[in-house]
Amino acid sequence: MRQLSVIFKRELASYFATPLAYVFLMIFLVLSGVFTFYLGGFYERNQADLTVFFGFHPWLYLFLVPAIAMRLWAEERKSGTIELLMTLPISRAEAVAGKFLAAWVFSGLALLLTFPMVLTVNYLGEPDNGAILTGYLGSWLLAGSYLAVGGCMSALARNQVIAFILAVSVCFLFIVSGFPMVLDLFSAWAPQGLVDAVASLSFLVRFDAISKGVIDLRDLLYFLSFIAAWLAATAVVIDLKKAD
Repeated sequence: MRQLSVIFKRELASYFATPLAYVFLMIFLVLSGVFTFYLGGFYERNQADLTVFFGFHPWLYLFLVPAIAMRLWAEERKSGTIELLMTLPISRAEAVAGKFLAAWVFSGLALLLTFPMVLTVNYLGEPDNGAILTGYLGSWLLAGSYLAVGGCMSALARNQVIAFILAVSVCFLFIVSGFPMVLDLFSAWAPQGLVDAVASLSFLVRFDAISKGVIDLRDLLYFLSFIAAWLAATAVVIDLKKAD
């Protein structure tokens, strides 16, 4: 655990050692406001809630979160520091988990900085703050899922741009897997059980329920197991790349 803490602190500090963190935070906060108040018609809805705010997160994260994740391993491999990292007395699991947790905490910080949204809806009306809290939890879990995928893609690719494109593509597939258009393609030849399985993989299906204040253990387990699976895949990829 001590080694994991070292990796975590090193990675988290690296975000703020460059303008990357501040640029990301600014873009995230600005786009969140634009999507909520302008594109989402926050005031026109006359409802004191953050449904619109959370509704844009799967699409906002689709491009912003892979931008964080693309450097996790691709940058290490490009600069040659991955060999040094792998010679340290730490396990693959500690290295993968430490890097992921640093990125996840950073994304959580970005979410926390949107607290003026909460103050706004409480000033304008009497919102269900419990639903807002679960919305933040769901959003953070969603960001973690994107980061886990992005980290694996970063381990696969030496180039950060390629890692970004791969992460966006894979995350997009997990978003649209619950869309009727996609399900119709499967229902034409696949058994209903497979169609239901594909639909259950959708980020939107799981996230929408949590963002509306419905805490289902199955949804929480989905996100946590999804993250764990992709982190395990990242560790495997790193070992395979080391063998190469």
